[in-house]
Amino acid sequence: MASERVETIIAGNYLEMERKEGDSKSVKSKISKLFWHGGSVYDAWFSCSSNQALIPKPSELLLTRKEREKVDFRNHVIQWFEVLDGLLGKHWRNIGLFFNCTFLLFGSVIQLIACASNIYYINDNLDKRTWTYIFGACCATTVFVPSFHNYRIWSFLGLMMTTYTAWYMTIASFIHGQVEGVKHSGPTKLVLYFTGATNILYTFGGHAVTVEIMHAMWKPQKFKMIYLMATLYVLTLTLPSASAVYWAFGDLLLTHSNALSLLPRTRFRDTAVILMLIHQFITFGFACTPLYFVWEKFIGVHETKNMFIKAFARLPVVIPIWFLAIIFPFFGPINSTVGSFLVSFTVYIIPAMAHMVTFASAPARENAVERPPSFLGGWVGSYSMNVFVVAWVLVVGFGLGGWASLLNFIQQINTFGLFARCYQCPPHKA
Repeated sequence: MASERVETIIAGNYLEMERKEGDSKSVKSKISKLFWHGGSVYDAWFSCSSNQALIPKPSELLLTRKEREKVDFRNHVIQWFEVLDGLLGKHWRNIGLFFNCTFLLFGSVIQLIACASNIYYINDNLDKRTWTYIFGACCATTVFVPSFHNYRIWSFLGLMMTTYTAWYMTIASFIHGQVEGVKHSGPTKLVLYFTGATNILYTFGGHAVTVEIMHAMWKPQKFKMIYLMATLYVLTLTLPSASAVYWAFGDLLLTHSNALSLLPRTRFRDTAVILMLIHQFITFGFACTPLYFVWEKFIGVHETKNMFIKAFARLPVVIPIWFLAIIFPFFGPINSTVGSFLVSFTVYIIPAMAHMVTFASAPARENAVERPPSFLGGWVGSYSMNVFVVAWVLVVGFGLGGWASLLNFIQQINTFGLFARCYQCPPHKA
């Protein structure tokens, strides 16, 4: 009954918002609703699938609490650190704020680096650093997107783009066949093994925007099923493409961070590159928008309805991202470094520990809105999984993975230097 009551409260609030904001029958309003303003379960699925959003947290508790405090959801976006603050206090909030913002910052940096890396394989008349300047300016336009409600058409397109690219890489790898003398040696050193482990953490860590996507839904209580379906769909893209490319090229991937660079240039590959550029632009917005929200709240403009004021206030967030992408253009090594030092805490350790602390007392478990399913062992099974996740990620992901990724990162700096003009570029053809 408690669970049903909470869902009714939340759903009622969001449905009321939907009615208020959807009463207009004008053509402009209908077009806006179709392409711009979305909060349905389909929008959430597109967002999660195209951006691999992850961080399961008991957010409904805070949504209900904010509801009772008469917070207007149309002007205030709930974020991860506010969930921690509402459930566990300011110390947890501050730790979560640091890791989450730093992760999103470098996640945005990675997307900007990826844009420059991809476009170079279509047009190498400019080096990757120059392309980073150009795409940094392009990505700055995301300051004009108000919130995750307004990514409806972009999320849909992003999903179509990643689907095409993943299946292109799968099919193209099989058509290309294995390169002569291909080797599949796997990690031959501990550094390579743990670097790979942290890359996996980063891959499945997503972009840490779960609470914001859930908040953008009219019925956020349906998010868990949407997230599960999105995860399964993403696996149908990542596993076949990764396996096919590794089968075809093997150890060459160790020195080619961008797998598209190994495939022969055709109109299909150029299409995949262009689609990934657009997708990375969208993903930059997804990663950066929560940072915009944090900055808005810090300077006190978050609840203003004037989008031009917000856009102008958001610009300082883009500048350090732009700068860091130019300093550290090491696509690949920077992913594993972010995975070990930031994703490990943001996505795995802190949420698992927060869940255990929140439900540590018997009354908290008794009054839980949702209880762990019996087929997973109930509370005992839940705590066992959380302890395993915390211990494994802390030792393998943060400890050994951090050591390996840092060594690799330093090696890239020693080899290519800071502000590298064209990282891992093949010799330029005259």
